[in-house]
Amino acid sequence: MDLATEVDRRRTFAIISHPDAGKTTLTEKLLLYGGALHQAGAVKARKAARHAVSDWMEMEKEKGISITSSVLQFDYQGKRMNLLDTPGHADFSEDTYRTLAAVDSAVMLVDVAKGVEARTLTLFKVCRMRKMPVVTFVNKMDRPGLDPLELLDSVSQALDIRTVPMNWPIGNGKDFKGVVDLLDRKVTLYERVEGGTDMAPERVLDMDDPEIAQIVGESEWQDVLEEIELVEEAGDDWSIDDYLAGEVTPFLFGSAMTNFGVRPLLDTIERFSPAPLPRPTTQGDRDPRDEAFSGFIFKIQANMNPRHRDRIAFLRVVSGMFERNMEVNLARTGKTLKLAKPHSFMASERSIVEEGAPGDIIGLYDPGEFRIGDTLAVGDILEFQGIPRFAPEHFARVRLKDPTKRKHLQNGLQQLSQEGAIQLFVDPLLGPADPYLGAVGMLQFEVLKERLMLEYRTKAELEPAPFQVARWLRGPPEAIEWVRKKRDYKVVADRDGRPVVLASSPWLLDYALREVKDLELLEVSPLTAE
Repeated sequence: MDLATEVDRRRTFAIISHPDAGKTTLTEKLLLYGGALHQAGAVKARKAARHAVSDWMEMEKEKGISITSSVLQFDYQGKRMNLLDTPGHADFSEDTYRTLAAVDSAVMLVDVAKGVEARTLTLFKVCRMRKMPVVTFVNKMDRPGLDPLELLDSVSQALDIRTVPMNWPIGNGKDFKGVVDLLDRKVTLYERVEGGTDMAPERVLDMDDPEIAQIVGESEWQDVLEEIELVEEAGDDWSIDDYLAGEVTPFLFGSAMTNFGVRPLLDTIERFSPAPLPRPTTQGDRDPRDEAFSGFIFKIQANMNPRHRDRIAFLRVVSGMFERNMEVNLARTGKTLKLAKPHSFMASERSIVEEGAPGDIIGLYDPGEFRIGDTLAVGDILEFQGIPRFAPEHFARVRLKDPTKRKHLQNGLQQLSQEGAIQLFVDPLLGPADPYLGAVGMLQFEVLKERLMLEYRTKAELEPAPFQVARWLRGPPEAIEWVRKKRDYKVVADRDGRPVVLASSPWLLDYALREVKDLELLEVSPLTAE
């Protein structure tokens, strides 16, 4: 493999959306049009005849939602696509934040009937913090929704970003017939396919072809032309430089369920989205074309194959070529490790990888060596910027039904904590046998109990703990000791031994900040390699 060539042909991206905007369905259809699937399986809660390839956990299949992040790799038009499917539910936002740290661009999915929703706005802000290019796909055009011109304006105002349509819809709802490519001046007309499991037959015509009006209807086609004229006269011009700088988002319209507009979206990602970019380290930016291998762990998943009780660490390759059996340095511990069984993924399906390039996601068997944020490199020791954890908003204590399963419980909690499924806090007075649990969303606790039962054969009950807020403590020893001595606060240690304060109300935290000089209370864990 030639390093520069392989870097140039990589596209590593994620899809962000509010729940129920159609993210899992769109993911399936991108795989269908990318040639990775012969037939797409849509997720429709419990009624699905097939479950989506990207949803492999039992709870995902049962509830029809994405809980974990999946890695999906396929080739399209000579490009190697690495699609990271992220959790759609807000209770699993931390996993999405970690995934966004591993991609170079994003697709923002917007429901045509709802526009920008709360979760979309939150995730877009994360992309903006990282100055990440974002393509917008307006989904569900086969259903009644907002006027396209109104939608362009509302997204621009809500997100404070310029919007430039790359195509324009012909009709909407049951009359949605296709799209007009505004760059290439082509019209693509679609035919509906029953169930949407196969690619929709499409017909491509020049924009000035008189046959379009005969097919679409003279009046409707004139309306489309007038809207396009208005957009092109009053709107912003397309600039790939502004897109790459995160200052403009290209707009595309379609329906993932009926497969209308999926190919243009994939073409846009292939054509305009960036190849792997330099990443900041403690020693300056690391360029992907640097010959020395480096990468970082952004996700750990235990028991992807319950029969083998394995644990996989997901590595984003940043620079140099990855090779099977290569020896690398683990920056956090200084150990030298041999990467003997690397895998690539199509959701839960995996295959051995002999080599990989920057932008690729490699699955590494983890015997317990890795943590989220770890840097692996050949040669000089360096560290990439760490991946933060967010302060939990819900707290619980675990009660074991069968005391003989205590070792199973401890192993399960430890592993699930290390993969980021739950946060574990240890009271120094009680030790690791009786920890506090923290979660960003309540559904995390439900998943925890389910996985303890399925993967560790341990039945546990959770009792609410009397806390509302948690913050990482930072400051001089005397400041932290002041908090530790007060009865209104519980100071515990996170999985890395960092002090964390738990309190029953935000007011108590404000009081501590007023009373103690140089005390810092952090909503996000310190940004160091974990």
